[in-house]
Amino acid sequence: MQLKPVFKLTLLLAMVLLLAVGCAKKPKADEANQVGQTDMQQEQVADVNEQAVTEQGNGLSQDQSAMSSTISSAVSSLQRIHFEYDQYVLTAAARATLKDNADYINAKGVSIRIEGHCDERGSDEYNLALGEKRALAVKNYLTSMGVPAERMSIISYGEEIPLVMANTEEAWAQNRRAEFKELN
Repeated sequence: MQLKPVFKLTLLLAMVLLLAVGCAKKPKADEANQVGQTDMQQEQVADVNEQAVTEQGNGLSQDQSAMSSTISSAVSSLQRIHFEYDQYVLTAAARATLKDNADYINAKGVSIRIEGHCDERGSDEYNLALGEKRALAVKNYLTSMGVPAERMSIISYGEEIPLVMANTEEAWAQNRRAEFKELN
C-alpha cells in the first residue's frame, strides 16, 4: 500500500519535469545566425585595426595635405558617423569624417567619449555588444590618426537611445551610429 503514494509522487514529478522541458524557450533562428556572425565580426575588427594602421601614412602631397587641413578647420565640432546594418566596419565616408574629427580633437586638445549605438533590431545583449564594437573600432581608428588613446573612452548604449523613433529602414540607418561627446 505504501508503494502507491510514492509512485503517484514520482509520476507527478515526472509530469512537471516534462512540462517544464516542453515549455522551455527555443532559440530563434536569428540567434543562431548571430553566433556565426560574431565570429565573422571578430575577423572584421582585425581588418579594421589593420586598415586603420595602414591608412595612417596616407601618401598625400603637401598641397593635398594643406587643402585637407583647410577643410578640416571648417569643422567646428565632432561629427557622428553611421554604420551598415549589423556591422562595425568603418565605411569610407565614416573614415573621412573621423579624419576631420581627429584633426579637431588634436587641435583642441580635448578628451572625448565615443558612444556606440544600434537600431532596435536584435536582442539587448547583442546590441550592447555591437555598440561596444562600433565604439572600439572608432577609437582604434582615431588612435591610428594620432589621437592619444588616454584621451578617449568608449561606452555602448545599444538600442537604448535612438536618434529617430520610427520602424523604417531610414530611421534604423540613422540609429546605427557612433557619437562623440567632449569631456573637458
